Amino acid sequence: MSDSRLSELHDTIATALDEAELTYDSPGAGQFFVTLPGTHKLATACWLVVGRHALLVEAFVCRKPDENVEEFQRFLLRRNARTYAVAFALDEAGDVYLVGRLPLHAVTADEVDRLLGSVLQYADESFDRLLEIGFAGSIRREWAWRRKNGMPTANLQAFARFADPER
Repeated sequence: MSDSRLSELHDTIATALDEAELTYDSPGAGQFFVTLPGTHKLATACWLVVGRHALLVEAFVCRKPDENVEEFQRFLLRRNARTYAVAFALDEAGDVYLVGRLPLHAVTADEVDRLLGSVLQYADESFDRLLEIGFAGSIRREWAWRRKNGMPTANLQAFARFADPER
């Protein structure tokens, strides 16, 4: 790829990120580390990297589950059937990512916005359920420890229906 084409793609992506008012760093030409603000998953770290033939996107969702691995993976596979431009994937350690590729000819500010919107939506709307399936035991223990020690449980309220023994 020519330097001018890489520069053009870099500018297109930077424009999309600026228009969306997203926080990002660009450590090199065609490389962006973006922070997507969420509601359930408060922040999703996402890489956008211009490759030889495609714009690569990779976003960390959560670490590998502590329990219910089969149900956890089944949930991810079912979600993949309804996603646009990205899919859930596991790395060698079993940690969960959203990954995808966008052909370079399709890279426009609107399409980058749509791509990042997909990443944010799928990471955010799946996050609580993934934690419930894969980390319920840890969440229950954390809830009990906080109650026992007079600590707040405010940031665990999304899990109160299964973690709070008083419910």
